[in-house]
Amino acid sequence: MNLTRRDFLELAAIAGISLTGGNALAQLNRIDPEDLLSFKPVGNVTLLHICDMHAHLKPLYWREPSTLISHPSLVGKPGFLCGKAYMDYYGVKPDTLRAYFDTYIDFPELAAKFGKMGGAAYMATVVKQIIAERGRDKVLFMDSGDTWQGTAVALFTKGKAVVDIQNALGIDVMVGHWEFTYGKDRVLELVENHLKAEFIAQNIADEMWEELVFQPYTIKEVGGVKIGIIGNAFPYTPIANPKQFTEGWTFGIQPERLQGFVDELRNDKKVDLVVLLSHDGFSLDQALAKMVNGIDIIFSGHTHDPAPKPIFVNNTMIVIAGSHGKYLGRLDLEVKNKKIKRWNYKLIPIASNFIKPDPEVEKLVSDIYKPYEKKLNEKIGVAQQLLYKRDTFYSTFDRVICEAIREETDAEIVFTPGYRWGTTVLPGEDITVDHVYEMTAITYPDVYTFEMTGEKLKLILEDVADNAFNKNPLYQQGGDMSRLLGVEYEIKIDAPAGKRLRNIKVNGKDLDPKRSYVISAWGGNLYRAGKNVRPDHRPVYDIVIEYIKRHKNINPPTESNVKVLDFRCGCPKEGGIC
Repeated sequence: MNLTRRDFLELAAIAGISLTGGNALAQLNRIDPEDLLSFKPVGNVTLLHICDMHAHLKPLYWREPSTLISHPSLVGKPGFLCGKAYMDYYGVKPDTLRAYFDTYIDFPELAAKFGKMGGAAYMATVVKQIIAERGRDKVLFMDSGDTWQGTAVALFTKGKAVVDIQNALGIDVMVGHWEFTYGKDRVLELVENHLKAEFIAQNIADEMWEELVFQPYTIKEVGGVKIGIIGNAFPYTPIANPKQFTEGWTFGIQPERLQGFVDELRNDKKVDLVVLLSHDGFSLDQALAKMVNGIDIIFSGHTHDPAPKPIFVNNTMIVIAGSHGKYLGRLDLEVKNKKIKRWNYKLIPIASNFIKPDPEVEKLVSDIYKPYEKKLNEKIGVAQQLLYKRDTFYSTFDRVICEAIREETDAEIVFTPGYRWGTTVLPGEDITVDHVYEMTAITYPDVYTFEMTGEKLKLILEDVADNAFNKNPLYQQGGDMSRLLGVEYEIKIDAPAGKRLRNIKVNGKDLDPKRSYVISAWGGNLYRAGKNVRPDHRPVYDIVIEYIKRHKNINPPTESNVKVLDFRCGCPKEGGIC
């Protein structure tokens, strides 16, 4: 790639390279200019997009899943691609920055080569560079939600720390999901008194008054183009999270109402472009594009997919920008006569080793963390192997959480939720208190111990499996399977609902439908389906921190407790589990 003088200066500025030291070219050779600069501006409209940041204000390691299993009719399509299949589909070369950001393959080795990902101050540098290039009036910055929750500083400040960062980044419009777990009053307080962006949702209504809680859409003029942006909050919020946080509010997909707002924007408001800012999930939004006419672009979120190319469904472009602040989506458009004539899209990796942090946002992040630094920076153990979160059935950090809970409660079975947010700790790296919060920072963290029959346990597991593996994306809520300690089972993904799980073993013995088992669980209302709930429940993060302090060297098993009977991902292990 031949760099012009302007390219060279811009690249040096982004990377934070001094041009006076005589070694600028040598420093540039250590980065990949193709990844950082190969974007050809188009038209007068630039739409920036993030999703699923989960309150990660500092750079982190985040390993993408090694299994992304769903119904066989969906696997292999965008939204259900990982590892080598992902690389083949998108043309990603091995041992590159893109391979590191987008797959699990050789993750520890590539982490040593490329360093940490994301970070608000580093994203701010890229955003400001784009605004300087295009002009603020030609740039609109959107956030698909799951932004206020996921780290200690978010939990301790009830979301306020992250709102301050959004304001500093210049977010213009957002929607939500995990935001609602702070409760209705707190969400409304942050939206009305602190957030500079517009918070929109066409699918949240007050149950009593049957009125929308938030504005359903907003209209923005960007580069002379009139854009109508409709919001879709996560439709299954009262099911995926405890209902008490949103009691009195109704959610749902609401495609008929959505179609009405699309028509209103086009016919009455005379917009040039209709955009859906969504937290439905990548696969669900593909299904929604077949149900609603007239949406030009869907900016998706919730399922954490890094998709470097848009997909098109019934003339609707759909993009999604990964998770954890690792990516910034940029879509440039040329719009004439209410039609997109030309476009260019890029998923920009926020490679913090190669980007100079923005001083203003860097100071803001430092100020946010300062009151909690001593607590969060405490080193409590060492990872003897890779501790990761994402995978369909099993992950090593979840195993640590389960072991900690069992040691605390002496339960026969331990449940931990299949949350898709968290962090990754490299082999040999110190484990800190902050790492534990990054895996467990929710507003309902208590561990409950209770009794449940084997029959009810199987029914619950089948219900979770139907959510994860339903053939119809409209019925998938976007999580991985609950992780279990003390239970092994086989699963047939393509079997009918209620008949997927077989050969279930509890601590080596066949599941007894009539027997009552002692179970510990956190992160939901599972205990409400049991009986004899113990009164001595504690927050999961306290339990895990104490466990790691006691054991110091953390080395959980790497083998999954689940055998998949009808799926092969191409790896040599039995059951196709990488």
